[in-house]
Amino acid sequence: MKILYEDKYLAIVYKPAGVASQPDTRGGADMVTLLSERWQSPAYCVHRLDTATGGVMVYAKDSRTAGKLTASLSESSAKKEYLCVIRATGAGSGTMRDLLFHDKRKNKAYIVDRMRSGVKEALLDYETVAEKDGLSLVKVTLHTGRTHQIRVQFAGRKMPLLGDGKYGSRDNSPLALHCFHLSFIHPVTKKAMDTVFMPESPWFTFCI
Repeated sequence: MKILYEDKYLAIVYKPAGVASQPDTRGGADMVTLLSERWQSPAYCVHRLDTATGGVMVYAKDSRTAGKLTASLSESSAKKEYLCVIRATGAGSGTMRDLLFHDKRKNKAYIVDRMRSGVKEALLDYETVAEKDGLSLVKVTLHTGRTHQIRVQFAGRKMPLLGDGKYGSRDNSPLALHCFHLSFIHPVTKKAMDTVFMPESPWFTFCI
């Protein structure tokens, strides 16, 4: 865990892959517990990343800021960008819009063809940054935050993320997905917060 920015209201942090965003029934390390121990006071989770996904996150230090921060992250001015590696080339750039259903019992999302109870629209833009040896490094801008959204939308087009066995990848490697850019308006100071963080990882530079 790295603290990238901190004030008396919130902290912007890097969540390592393999650490949960918040406590869950599976146990193991989670960011809420780690931050609460660091601050000696409660940490409030206002958005989530999959446990297998590393990246930039923001946590509130009190419940009032948490409520305001949730609203700030949902505004059109907020931005979340990811890098991922897919087992495909020629993807180019474009938009993906799907209807997703999340099966909570299996903890797996599915693309479906009609709206019904539990189904939500998922929207993202993507751009291929580089290609090499049948792999592509892709930048993704999320417009909705559905469970496993990037993973299932690319897999549904036969372009699974490297290391994503849940959605069809056969590569024996860690999940190649990272939230590298988070921007939003500070809910208290109204300052524009813009954070970019790139961890050391071989799959970020595999095709540069």
